[in-house]
Amino acid sequence: MSDEEHHFESKADAGASKTYPQQAGTIRKNGYIVIKARPCKVPHVNRTDYQLIDISEDGFVSLLTENGNTKDDLRLPTDDSLLTQIKDGFGDGKDLVVTVMSAMGEEQICALKDIGPKN
Repeated sequence: MSDEEHHFESKADAGASKTYPQQAGTIRKNGYIVIKARPCKVPHVNRTDYQLIDISEDGFVSLLTENGNTKDDLRLPTDDSLLTQIKDGFGDGKDLVVTVMSAMGEEQICALKDIGPKN
């Protein structure tokens, strides 16, 4: 045997990790996730579909709610692909349904469905 002592330097934590990988669809409301090494609470998120009625020149949309009223306080999305799909579909005279996600007092159009040409 050798009389030399071996010194190992480890920067790893001997305990179990404080986080573990999880599928996005299995995260529960009011749970915590880690984004950029910071814990973040998962908010309650609502998803609502509205029919698109009009697009104003200043970038706001007019949406038809389930009870027949209009919702006029949402801007077009900033995602270029979704923005192009909405503008092109509306310009072509198609009936469009937009999906609006709302969380923590903010709302945003996040998806689009084409339900056919206007009659």
